[in-house]
Amino acid sequence: MKYDQTHQYMSECAAEASRVARGVPAARLSDPTHCPDWDVRALVNHWVLYTSHGLEHRALRRQLPDDLTARDFTADPRWAQAYADQLDRAVAAWADPAVWEGEVDLGTAAMPAAELAAMIIKETAVHGWDVAVATGQEYRISEPAARLVLDVVERHGDLYRQYDGFAAPVPVPQDAGTFARALGASGRDPGPASAG
Repeated sequence: MKYDQTHQYMSECAAEASRVARGVPAARLSDPTHCPDWDVRALVNHWVLYTSHGLEHRALRRQLPDDLTARDFTADPRWAQAYADQLDRAVAAWADPAVWEGEVDLGTAAMPAAELAAMIIKETAVHGWDVAVATGQEYRISEPAARLVLDVVERHGDLYRQYDGFAAPVPVPQDAGTFARALGASGRDPGPASAG
């Protein structure tokens, strides 16, 4: 897949994540989620850290500083707007074709930049869905973007499960949409709302 196509899906998933973030009521930050041991606040903090700050830092070939990894982003009442702004910066950082070349040092290993970008797009979409479901919203992406997410989930599912990032796959109906199949393969029950 060409970098410009992947960058388009990155932009699309980021825009949908921004929309969902704006729909998270402050009163629901303590609500439970289907992610073990995470309430909405913990889930949002993970989502914001890795899909916006992490995405930009990977493009710039920098490690995430401790002050970011320990931050409660939701402590700022305007966290959703700050997240949207940071997503814009992160997506812009990947607009340069050169950023997609070579590898990114992850500290303990290195990964091709294009593959890492695809994995973060998957994180943006799947955790975006997690947040949406936990707060009574929907997360929707185009068929081509959903195919990218499904491809990443299928390629790296065993790795995610090794680190408790995914549960066991959940069966989905034969006529389930591509994003619903990606969710099921990642151990999430997409339910009827994600059949399309």
